[in-house]
Amino acid sequence: MWAVFAVAFATGLGLIAWGGPWLPAIGVASILCGIAYTGGPWPLGYNGLGDVFVFVFFGLVAVTATYFVQAGRFGADALLAAVPIGLLAANILVVNNYRDADTDAAAGKRTLVVRFGRRFARVQFGLSLVVALAMPLVFAMRSHRGWCLLPLLVAPLASRHARRLRDSRTPAELIALLGDTGKLLALYAGLFAAGEIL
Repeated sequence: MWAVFAVAFATGLGLIAWGGPWLPAIGVASILCGIAYTGGPWPLGYNGLGDVFVFVFFGLVAVTATYFVQAGRFGADALLAAVPIGLLAANILVVNNYRDADTDAAAGKRTLVVRFGRRFARVQFGLSLVVALAMPLVFAMRSHRGWCLLPLLVAPLASRHARRLRDSRTPAELIALLGDTGKLLALYAGLFAAGEIL
């Protein structure tokens, strides 16, 4: 773990020339939250905050910091683009915790699924998909061209994922959905980026 963090931090130092001296602060905060996710006196992931921190660090921080390093400024569009990425990343965690709810409860791990139940998790999962699919429409209303609607191509796949979560009965089904949820994020991000480039 420490080796991975060290290599990631050292690699990130190479971006200071483009992003400025505040970038190491983001790196340190990310590392501390990565450690605090399952470690320390009050692990975030064991106390229902995993979803929030995945949304913040895999969405808001990752996208806006990447944008800043390349553009040299922050922008409202970068923040808006970060929202669906963070939500879809958090959905990966939702599926994982949905699968592990019983064993997590027995181990004292109080994820959102354990705290509020599987029905809540299905609603969270579905709402995240809806917001992610609505965001290209927001970009279209902000005078972006029609290409920004490319991510809507994943809508049928997203709908199937929501049904699969609802209808799942075995851990194997959820493991398959876990991988497919990650693929959906990658496909959405690729289409989003392609639309913006075009």
